[in-house]
Amino acid sequence: MLPPGGGLLWLGLVLGSVCASVGSAAPGNSATDALNVLLIIVDDLRPSLGCYGDKLIRSPNMDQLASHSLLFQNAFAQQAVCAPSRVSLLTGRRPDTTRLYDFNSYWRAHSGNFSTIPQYFKENGYVTMSVGKVFHPGVSSNHSDDSPYSWSVPPYHPSSEKYENTKTCRGPDGELHANLLCPVDVADVPEGTLPDKQSTEQAIRLLGKMKTSASPFFLAVGYHKPHIPFRYPKEFQKLYPLENITLAPDPQVPASLPPVAYNPWMDIRRREDVQALNLSVPYGLIPADFQRKIRQSYFACVSYLDTQVGHLLSALDDLQLASSTIVALTSDHGWALGEHGEWAKYSNFDVTTRVPLVFYVPGRTAPLPAAGDKLFPYLDPFDSISESVEPGRQAGDLVELLSLFPTLAGLAGLRVPPRCPIPSFHVELCREGRNLLKHFQVRDSEEDPYIHGNPRELVAYSQYPRPADSPQWNSDKPSLKDIKVMGYSIRTVDYRYTVWVGFNPREFLANFSDVHAGELYFVASDPWQDHNMYNDSQGGALPRSLTP
Repeated sequence: MLPPGGGLLWLGLVLGSVCASVGSAAPGNSATDALNVLLIIVDDLRPSLGCYGDKLIRSPNMDQLASHSLLFQNAFAQQAVCAPSRVSLLTGRRPDTTRLYDFNSYWRAHSGNFSTIPQYFKENGYVTMSVGKVFHPGVSSNHSDDSPYSWSVPPYHPSSEKYENTKTCRGPDGELHANLLCPVDVADVPEGTLPDKQSTEQAIRLLGKMKTSASPFFLAVGYHKPHIPFRYPKEFQKLYPLENITLAPDPQVPASLPPVAYNPWMDIRRREDVQALNLSVPYGLIPADFQRKIRQSYFACVSYLDTQVGHLLSALDDLQLASSTIVALTSDHGWALGEHGEWAKYSNFDVTTRVPLVFYVPGRTAPLPAAGDKLFPYLDPFDSISESVEPGRQAGDLVELLSLFPTLAGLAGLRVPPRCPIPSFHVELCREGRNLLKHFQVRDSEEDPYIHGNPRELVAYSQYPRPADSPQWNSDKPSLKDIKVMGYSIRTVDYRYTVWVGFNPREFLANFSDVHAGELYFVASDPWQDHNMYNDSQGGALPRSLTP
């Protein structure tokens, strides 16, 4: 048995220690020269964006942001489900430290009184504000979005949010349904608006108020889309004709996939339009034509989201705040679109753990805009003549969302929190992620936009709980008391290695002598992770060539 929180520590010791890059502490800035922070957290957004090389997706505003930013090509979430990932990235602690694997506990009461990113900025003189879905609402943020610890003012939630899962989707029969696919005429929906539109409007209002403030601000904006249901303005469907939509490159469940690793996407199955397909559980495949419709609606949601980000960034320009505001954009996790015969998140595969991660830092990732110039003019995704924008600088290193805390602190000139001891349940302020400040050093070379570290020193960890060795009705989102198996996964530049081991939820103990299954995928030869080599590698042990 391992001590509480020791699962990923054990895995790291087996596969080699991570060489931590600890940036030097930066002196605190005065309020007059401190940089503001705009943190944009998107729900369920995989890196299906133009700036990440997806030529189908129309995301001109996020691409434009990337063109002035440092873009991390290989950023990974620590657990591919909303509440655990958000608590992890906002506290800078792994799920084994927050002890949140489900939606049903508040870390300050359940594991430790850990500081959050906005709390740290608030304690350093910032006005901190939350709009939309930043923390996951409910028990996991104490039904208060972690107020008053994290926020200077009460968090804002759009009023139309309450209709997201109600019967507001008009079907072919003319009736309203609670569907997965839900393109709408915005004028016909309750309140005549959608949550992300309201969030953008509120965020712009707050930016306007902060323009004349003597204090720097930290504004976090959480967008709902492309989270299900795919409820978005119907005109965005036109960007993605069905005849242009392909299936996932690997739409079948791999024969070598351990049953414990499979995500049966139960929340998708509960939607009325998916129920009508009468699919067998757990491995029944969605018909190809409906798969294309799901992918179409996901992509349409991404373009709708892009317009909201565009309006927000354009307002930052109009208010002359772009020269004094750091902008960071990321997602809580990815989303499977039929890969491995799976949909949604709830797994350790790259497709669900890899996320976009982009930082704009005025004067560092891009020159300061001249008076009257606009860095972020709004770009219409329906404009057929708009050209694709190349990203500015890129980093290929593997990084984790845990790094958001120390990196934002360092970029803003605050003292970077110290590395956490092991264990760290008693320590309020520390971080388990690497500081990424070294990537923001100004470089003269224009020939190579990529920034390389030593890739084999870097790893990204993720984990996912299961209630049993085979798919169950609660496999996607097991409650803590029902967790029997934990899948610990490590991603290196060469491979993804996952072990599914026994787990005691009462003691938070992972038993690595009780291995239920394993997965090993080689990145170069198997980028989609379809050919599990675990049982071919010396009876499940890592081959000698992979050990340090």
